[in-house]
Amino acid sequence: MEIVDHTAVELADLLGSRELSARDVVIAHLDRIDQVNPQVNAIVSMRDRADVLADADAADAQKPTGPLHGLPVAVKDLEDVAGLPTRSGSLVTSTRPVAADGFIAAQLRAAGAIIIGKTNTPEFGTGSHTFNEVFGVTRNPWDLSKSAGGSSGGAAAALASRMLPIADGSDLGGSLRNPAAFCNVVGLRPTIGRVAQSAATSTSTHLVRLSVRGPMGRTVADTALLLSALAGPRADDPLSLADDPATFRAPLPTTTSARLAWGGDFGLFTAEAEVLDLCRKAAKQITTAGGTFTEAAPDLSASMQIFRTLRGLAYRQLGQAIPRDRWSLMKATVVENIEFGLSITTDDVLRAEALRARLHVEMTKFFDEYDVLALPAAQVAPFPVETEFPMEIDGVAMADYLEWMTTCCAITPTGCPALSLPAGFTSAGLPVGLQLVAQVGNDRALLEVASALEAVNPQYQHVPVLLIA
Repeated sequence: MEIVDHTAVELADLLGSRELSARDVVIAHLDRIDQVNPQVNAIVSMRDRADVLADADAADAQKPTGPLHGLPVAVKDLEDVAGLPTRSGSLVTSTRPVAADGFIAAQLRAAGAIIIGKTNTPEFGTGSHTFNEVFGVTRNPWDLSKSAGGSSGGAAAALASRMLPIADGSDLGGSLRNPAAFCNVVGLRPTIGRVAQSAATSTSTHLVRLSVRGPMGRTVADTALLLSALAGPRADDPLSLADDPATFRAPLPTTTSARLAWGGDFGLFTAEAEVLDLCRKAAKQITTAGGTFTEAAPDLSASMQIFRTLRGLAYRQLGQAIPRDRWSLMKATVVENIEFGLSITTDDVLRAEALRARLHVEMTKFFDEYDVLALPAAQVAPFPVETEFPMEIDGVAMADYLEWMTTCCAITPTGCPALSLPAGFTSAGLPVGLQLVAQVGNDRALLEVASALEAVNPQYQHVPVLLIA
């Protein structure tokens, strides 16, 4: 087995026992990047190779400093990494390297990881298809003519093609879940506050706080390992959770007694028939793992109204931070989101917050009866890279830019942790992801259910055609 084919958990064990050196692991991944990144375009703004290897040698010269000791990582290009520019996929951002690490990069380094560069993202993380005018389009390792999803598309594609063993991402309306589904990896949107935010981005209320940072991996255990490094309290984030992050490093089970509710399309959205069928079959395997399967769903009819309003406030803030005479440099969908945000009234916000409170009550009652909710992580299979987003699904026209991702957007306002788990492949050989949702705060329980489902349906064992050819 090649070094890059090991899971992150396996690599961490091999590094801990000194069977592998950090230099060996880093070189293997840098060589894989040289081999496949020109085709995939997942990793951007690489650090100098000599500097990366110097970090690896320093790691080899000391005892393990954390759970990610010696593992190479690349940070999503919405986050600051010292010595690299933060372009956010936009022509309006600075080309100058930043002076200091942001919160995510600092957490990764503190856990012993070795940062090698950045992963690609659509402009300001806007959209579930990763392309921009700065670095270009990220392609799907399972079919280079297809989208890798977004906005953590670079992270997911890098994982699938074995350029990275783990990767961070962020999620507002599906940006960890959608690309994981498109690339046959695992993406976890944690409970709000599970991964803290810096003082510059955190708020004292849930207002606007829909976006989260989170982990991705090729397996559920790898994803949990990274979460253990990213999670934890932060004094300047009043929403950060104080639970011990080491909880996520405990071994995960391969069986479960969980009560799973299959929500299907909730009557809220249109999904490709083959995608729905694959997800339902994957969810029903909970019975093989020891759990129960029921068709049931909470009332999410108000979710999209809440999501659109509070998401709009975030874009309002973005627009206010960028001089209007530079808006023409941004893609049309970013500008449209900013303009919508500027149109939001105080009454709109108050109405959304009232609906959000009711939604919380609805989800609490639902999870009194069930342990996990299941639905697709994307409504379509990966689509052509030339298309910004699907205009129709199975003959049904999408009303706007967000409708094709309702399956993820509608979960976001609940605040619940949600995970995309590989579910299988379409007849065209394209990956499909099953979305699993648990009660607020039950991130560990969600990972346990996902691990049990993964054990009876181990789709992570498949390798992209890109790596076989």
